[in-house]
Amino acid sequence: MPKIVDAAVRRQEVVEAVFRIIAADGLERASLREVADEAGLAVGSVRHYFASSDDLLAHSFGVVVDRITGRLDVAREHLSRQDPGTPGYAEGVLTLLGQFLPLDEERAVDACVWMAFKNAARIRPFLAAEADRSHRAVAAVVGWLIMELRGPGETGDGDGHQALVTEAERLLATLDGLTMHALLQPEWMTAEMCRDVLSSHLQSLG
Repeated sequence: MPKIVDAAVRRQEVVEAVFRIIAADGLERASLREVADEAGLAVGSVRHYFASSDDLLAHSFGVVVDRITGRLDVAREHLSRQDPGTPGYAEGVLTLLGQFLPLDEERAVDACVWMAFKNAARIRPFLAAEADRSHRAVAAVVGWLIMELRGPGETGDGDGHQALVTEAERLLATLDGLTMHALLQPEWMTAEMCRDVLSSHLQSLG
């Protein structure tokens, strides 16, 4: 009898091959042929699931966005059940923000892939939609967190609103910088150092 292949499982195997290639050698090497070799498949088999290299890369970008935002949703739900001002709440904030950072092998691969795709979206229009979706999702979580930390009565119009926007952008810039630094200099920017920097930044919010 012919072997029955689960299409969803095979597509995920191909995507994981894309991630491994990007993490090891960069996005430029993620061609259909290279991905097929990495996944242990024939190029024709990959084309059965993805019509083109662009189709494969756009789908892979969407997968990594979903993985990161899925972890953020879980961490945000956990934080919402903590009482502000408690140690559990403070740890929950760090846990939430830590989902952006390469603090373990899984998150390091996702961060590397995510950054590579975001950068490539500047010159590859077929990646633009996922880049925009990822930015909006991340900005929404960070904006929500800033409002939670500032408390009620500090989300009004005018200067108050602009201050919240500025703090959200400052936190986003800190996260992006930590992610890049941790990927490029992991011996120095360790998980512990990342948490220390985040703790210091959060204390500056008052």
